Amino acid sequence: MSAAVYIVGASMTAFGKRPDETVKSLTASAVDAALRDAGLERGDIEAAWFSNTRQPMLEGQNTIRGQIALRAAGVSGIPIVNVENACASGSTALWQAMAAIRAGMAEIALVVGAEKMAYPDRPEKVAAAFAGGVDVHDRQSVLDYIVSIGGEEPGPDRSLFMDLYAAQARVHMDRFGTTQEDFARVAANTHRHGQHNPNAQYRTPFTVDEVLADKPVVFPFTRAMCAPISDGAAAAVVCSQGALKRIGATRAVRVRACALVSTIERSRDDYRNHIGRRGADAAYAQAGVAPDDVDVVEVHDATAFASIQQIENLRLAGPGETGARLRAGDFALGGRAPVNPSGGLLARGHPVGATGVAQLYELTTQLRGEAGARQVEGARIAIAENGGGFLGVEEGVTAVTILERAGGGAA
Repeated sequence: MSAAVYIVGASMTAFGKRPDETVKSLTASAVDAALRDAGLERGDIEAAWFSNTRQPMLEGQNTIRGQIALRAAGVSGIPIVNVENACASGSTALWQAMAAIRAGMAEIALVVGAEKMAYPDRPEKVAAAFAGGVDVHDRQSVLDYIVSIGGEEPGPDRSLFMDLYAAQARVHMDRFGTTQEDFARVAANTHRHGQHNPNAQYRTPFTVDEVLADKPVVFPFTRAMCAPISDGAAAAVVCSQGALKRIGATRAVRVRACALVSTIERSRDDYRNHIGRRGADAAYAQAGVAPDDVDVVEVHDATAFASIQQIENLRLAGPGETGARLRAGDFALGGRAPVNPSGGLLARGHPVGATGVAQLYELTTQLRGEAGARQVEGARIAIAENGGGFLGVEEGVTAVTILERAGGGAA
């Protein structure tokens, strides 16, 4: 069994359109809060991983983003690694930090994700940043894929990823009988959860009918079913078992698994080998737990369809079964395994480089029993799915992480 790694501090800033903030200021806020939560000082941190995807394209700042942002936050001199891996950058940073701790290269490490995405004066650059999440040398294959599975020609005023998700959603509707109302129910659940998260970008609850009546984006999605542009940061302090005993942390959460996978060549109908399914299976095997053991879930719901897709990839429902499980309330607060109690990307927001770390913050808070009105009672095992980019017929990268409440008793 691999050496144990623990989260001993976690934080996130408020997410949203924050014109007065910078990558530096957001990073400093998240780092300060995570260190306070861990009861540690900057001098205790032996290495750091910094997740960011947009600063080179939107500000021209590249190559040493982490060194710059973290020095402004009072962290310097130690190894600092810059991580960019699409929307899974934050989870990838955790994966790398865990590897370093298990290799004995550090005992206490910092994982930070920070992103500034809202630039009203740079719409072309913002659009280009999203377009860069596919193979720019073969963009036509992406457009052909969308049309080949019944999607619309991509529109000029929205992210290409909305068209990709919409086309895949329509395939799911045709194959499994999923309905637009099912997507609306996902979004309504998620926005209702988000109203209880003080750091969420949107805190307005929606009914299913209100979601369906919202501004159309591309069928079957309305605006309430799609993640917004966001600014924000999140951070986590992780450590070895030896360091945990030394610092005496009493609210630690164990990282039982962190599986990182990339796309493979497969048929678009081969759902058993979908990147999300492969990542989930690898994480369950690492953790020695099963889907039925999971109490609380965070999935990468860039759209409401993505939530359904990843619930099924995580084996929390069979293919095509999620709609009925939603109607039964299984994935809402108070249900069998609540999904996105944070409000998910739809309500909490989606500052790309920070999203994976924000999932860790939410699940750590849940497993500590500190989530207030959105608390999942008795949560012991938590799972997060965080994926991004598009290559072939699926995401380019996915990370699936499993956390356990301290003293949870799993093997």
